[in-house]
Amino acid sequence: MAIPRRYRRHLMWATLAFGFLFVNFFRNSTAVLAGDLAAVFDATAAELGLLHSSFFYVYAAAQLPSGLLVDRYGPRRVVSVGLAGMAVGVAGFAAAGTFPVAFAARFLAGLSGAAIYVAVLRFCANWYAPEEFATMTGFTIAAAGIGGILATTPLAVAAGATGWRAVLYASAGGVAVAALAVGLFVRDRPANAADRPEGADSGEDPDSFREVIAGARRVLGDGDTWLMGTMLFLIFGLNFTVVGLWGVPYIVHVYDVPVSTASTAVLAANVGFALGSPAFGALSDYTGRRTGVILGSCVAFTLAYGVVFLTVTPPLAVVGLVLFVGMGITGGASIAYTVAKERHADDSGAATGTINGMAYFGAAVFPAVLGAVLDAYWTGRVVDGARAYTVTGYRVAFGVVVLGGVVATLCAAALHVRERRRGPATPEPGATPTDD
Repeated sequence: MAIPRRYRRHLMWATLAFGFLFVNFFRNSTAVLAGDLAAVFDATAAELGLLHSSFFYVYAAAQLPSGLLVDRYGPRRVVSVGLAGMAVGVAGFAAAGTFPVAFAARFLAGLSGAAIYVAVLRFCANWYAPEEFATMTGFTIAAAGIGGILATTPLAVAAGATGWRAVLYASAGGVAVAALAVGLFVRDRPANAADRPEGADSGEDPDSFREVIAGARRVLGDGDTWLMGTMLFLIFGLNFTVVGLWGVPYIVHVYDVPVSTASTAVLAANVGFALGSPAFGALSDYTGRRTGVILGSCVAFTLAYGVVFLTVTPPLAVVGLVLFVGMGITGGASIAYTVAKERHADDSGAATGTINGMAYFGAAVFPAVLGAVLDAYWTGRVVDGARAYTVTGYRVAFGVVVLGGVVATLCAAALHVRERRRGPATPEPGATPTDD
């Protein structure tokens, strides 16, 4: 039985989102597995941060080229090939017996998964109306949030029962299935113009190499690109470092609880990520507000992490709430992708790829930065084969997070002021923008 037209695009999007789920699962898995990895590879905090970051460095560097590839070849081919390569990388990490092999495998997974998010956004631009784009961006990020949730308590329980290598082998199999499904089922754009929502990108004529390079120049020459990119560099980079790597060890060491308990608090963060992204996307589409949502999110990020910085050891429930809020407002910061797409409609792959690259460059840089901070406060104590750090060290690390939030807020404020002075390019359906 044929799938009704009105559902077809949603099912194709879900297939792409299923693949993207695994990207976030693997890149966040090092938080729960930090103790195991430190023991297996005899790694210091800085080395563990480097291993974690090996995914993000190449992921960040590949974002602009990935956006150009998506503009040139379309989402289906780029995602199916990327997921196939990522399956190899995840399986290689599961099999790694030495630190260099694990680093190389995680690097390959990051390189292969780099284009998937940008490709999904390009798919949404082709299949959904402009007033639906922020909502679909939010749902796409929510899929990543589900992957993050699976990388917390479920991963801890599964790894405890079967071993972390077995869990990663199974996830590599899931990535391979997703690659096959995308290649067989997803289509880059509606075959009939009648199926394309009003205002959606046609995507009919792939850009030439000269055109995509010209588009990249236009994107890089826009000052707002750098404001949005710097804001995402800080918000994404710091959030993913806390939640994806140091959050679990912080709770284990400071509160003296098992990894399974600590991962529950980090699970709350990923629940916030999954819920906040579609909520903020829908809010932005409904009200027509863009930069105001971004600014409010940066303020909330700074205040939330400021609680942990000031108290260091608040009740564990408060830590879970802080992580829930901190990651939840990432959905508000993600409205920057919609702003970039609307600003550069003809170069949306390059625009979203550029700022996404800056976001994940932050996720590559900050694990090593916070790892170096913690190593400076190591007293020689080792717990279950992994280094344990002092309360003072964690306070300084959270101080770095709060400082980053302040700078991100300043960037968001500058973007908001510039947008108000410029005025909206096009009126948002269903609302009269008052802040953008």
